[in-house]
Amino acid sequence: MSYEHISVATEQGITTITFNRPKALNALNSALLEEFARAVEAVAADEEIRVLVLTGAGDKAFVAGADITELARLDTLKAKVFINRGLSAINALTQLSIPVIAAVNGFALGGGLEIAMACDFIYASEKASFGQPEIKLGLIPGYGGTQRLPRIIGAAQAKELLFTGKMISAVEALRLGIVNKVVAPEALMDTVMATAREMAAMGRVSVRAVKQAVDNGLNADLTTALRIETDAFALCMASPDAKEGTSAFLEKRKPAFTGKLMDE
Repeated sequence: MSYEHISVATEQGITTITFNRPKALNALNSALLEEFARAVEAVAADEEIRVLVLTGAGDKAFVAGADITELARLDTLKAKVFINRGLSAINALTQLSIPVIAAVNGFALGGGLEIAMACDFIYASEKASFGQPEIKLGLIPGYGGTQRLPRIIGAAQAKELLFTGKMISAVEALRLGIVNKVVAPEALMDTVMATAREMAAMGRVSVRAVKQAVDNGLNADLTTALRIETDAFALCMASPDAKEGTSAFLEKRKPAFTGKLMDE
């Protein structure tokens, strides 16, 4: 599958999608969003992919927001279509059963931050910057910023960022809990890939179960969430990887997970 505005590469079960409009700071336009949606759909359909990484081309930006040139031409109806196109791709991203890491190498602003927050977690370069500057355009976030940001850092901290549109550094994003780790720019992808390989080596059923239990449990009361965890634990016990993991522990050896969903 060929793309013009993104690039996709897969190695050892880890797929990397790179937003590839560096001259426009990887800004989101309709064409890029359509390609991104197709790429996410292809990842979802490929059972061999164990981890997805998102990053931006160049050293200046992950995604610097929506393409203002295109945004300025939208009327109300076209704006809704534009937003729904992006939301569809982002929602598909959140529904992936595999871990998704955002490797933020520069600006993650507006829609860029919204895409990054839709990933399971974020690693950032020391040069990265984060923000929801839509208020400065007389707008608000449209790809989940008013909903995901408060859930991550709390309503008061989120409102300050949303009301002012200010950018924050990677260090501040780490302090607030938006980012999991901050590293030197030249170490970012190596650090991300080391974590991706670590997760890819785990049992596929259990990794999926953890993600589903956390995500589904966060939207439920504690009693229901604990039932979700119990059911997920029980299902894991039926997988070949659970048998291999427990046997390896008892035999004092490293487990060799096959990633199979059931015994053949």
